[in-house]
Amino acid sequence: MKKGTGHPQSGIGDELGRERKQQMESIWTKQTCLQERQQLKEDVSVETAVLGGGMSGILTAYFLRKKGINAVVLEADRIGSGQTKNTTAKITLQHGAIYHKLIEKFGEEQAGMYARANMLAIEEYRKLIEEKNIECGLRMAPAYLYAEQEIGAELLQKEAEAAERLGIKHAITTDIELPFSIKNALKFEQQACFHPLQFLGAVAEEVTVYEHTQVIGVEEEEGKQVLACKEAKVTADNIVVATHYPIFNMPGCYFLRLHQERSYVLALRNAAALDGMYYGVEEGAYSFRSAGEFLLLGGGSHRTGDNSQGGQYQKLRKAAKEYYPKAEEAAAWSAQDCMTLDGVPYIGTYAQPKPNWYVCTGFGKWGMTSSMVSAMLLSEKITGEGTSYEQIFSPQRFVLSASAKTLMEETIEAAKGLTKQFIVPADFKAEEVAKGEGKIIEWKGEKLGAYRDEKGTLFLVSAKCPHLGCQLEWNPEEKSFDCPCHGSRFRYTGELIDNPAQKGIERGKENSFFSCNRSTDVVK
Repeated sequence: MKKGTGHPQSGIGDELGRERKQQMESIWTKQTCLQERQQLKEDVSVETAVLGGGMSGILTAYFLRKKGINAVVLEADRIGSGQTKNTTAKITLQHGAIYHKLIEKFGEEQAGMYARANMLAIEEYRKLIEEKNIECGLRMAPAYLYAEQEIGAELLQKEAEAAERLGIKHAITTDIELPFSIKNALKFEQQACFHPLQFLGAVAEEVTVYEHTQVIGVEEEEGKQVLACKEAKVTADNIVVATHYPIFNMPGCYFLRLHQERSYVLALRNAAALDGMYYGVEEGAYSFRSAGEFLLLGGGSHRTGDNSQGGQYQKLRKAAKEYYPKAEEAAAWSAQDCMTLDGVPYIGTYAQPKPNWYVCTGFGKWGMTSSMVSAMLLSEKITGEGTSYEQIFSPQRFVLSASAKTLMEETIEAAKGLTKQFIVPADFKAEEVAKGEGKIIEWKGEKLGAYRDEKGTLFLVSAKCPHLGCQLEWNPEEKSFDCPCHGSRFRYTGELIDNPAQKGIERGKENSFFSCNRSTDVVK
């Protein structure tokens, strides 16, 4: 039996997986069926191997191909099956109230690099969609940051001053379309939004992609990078790690420099259409944007593994009822984002000892624009062209004033996760797990994750994350066990949902779950 596959005879694990997928499917997935690609089964040699078939990986391979580089994409699952399918798909250089912070942390020159790179990304999307006549609902629209309180309004004024210094066209306004009053809003013109999977499918037609081809190891042989997959090997001059969270712990130590956060989205029918895209700067604020017949209402951000009480979807539904009482919920789903120490993505050389390895990660909440920036920057680095904005994104940067505090916080979080796993005893026994509830329990001297379904079946899995050993936490929102250290996530049946872990979890060498009599606490 493969790890994390569920019950070996009944198929219940597969049924539960399909059930969860159906419940949490984004509108993009509901509307799109991407062409399937073959699994790699024969050894190949290429100039560049791109790991990850999301937006950044497909675009990077596409640009490399345009520049005459033989590149292939190795995707562990399906094209767009990771975070790309869960985005709200805003293409914007307005990434929250960041520009005054970038000036303070990095100086005006590098803050300007960040702004120009994202301006170029918006234009590159528009040009590519126009040239290839891609039907993906591209819509040019203004992007707004809004504030409901005075402290938020003051923040937006600072951001407007930073935008002025960096040459970003902007305006402070109160003329907005939201169904509640605000103090003010900061408007950036000529931003965009689109259907990400329709775009991705069109671009991927010109890229060689191998699906269901997970990279399980890499070695260097005679100056070449040899990637081991399940049934074949790929020999490449260069490797691009575009797997959302980098899958190689060493070198680079990205596990010390990244954490992951989750956020939630509702797609509403019969809600007022919006011309602009809106993002609140105050804690607990919501994001809004129209997508065809739907209004996307987003919010509920928190660190992965820190959602023991749940309630994120309930908050969105309450807001939807208040703001759009006639609206109907068409879909609900969540996204997961990698967050860097200083708020700027890591795009460039993976680590100094590996000059032929490249990485793009840490996009925060702005994966679409950052994916295009990554593709442009990495394709130019690999071909030796150089870029005018490489410095600000370099993974080797470390600005003490920008990163030291956050690095300490990340170290503390990792230490807490490891301490809970190896030192702190579990608080619950199996008989204390009610129907529909999940907990970390003590089971025959072993710490396990437990979930009891509505029929009374108790599912038991390891409580230890296979990535670096932190203790998992129960996420009632999505019935999963999540790692608070680095963001790996697992279904209660053991299957891997999100990396950096590369395999699922289970209880020892036995099945991923067991039927249990609550009164006697005996495995049947």
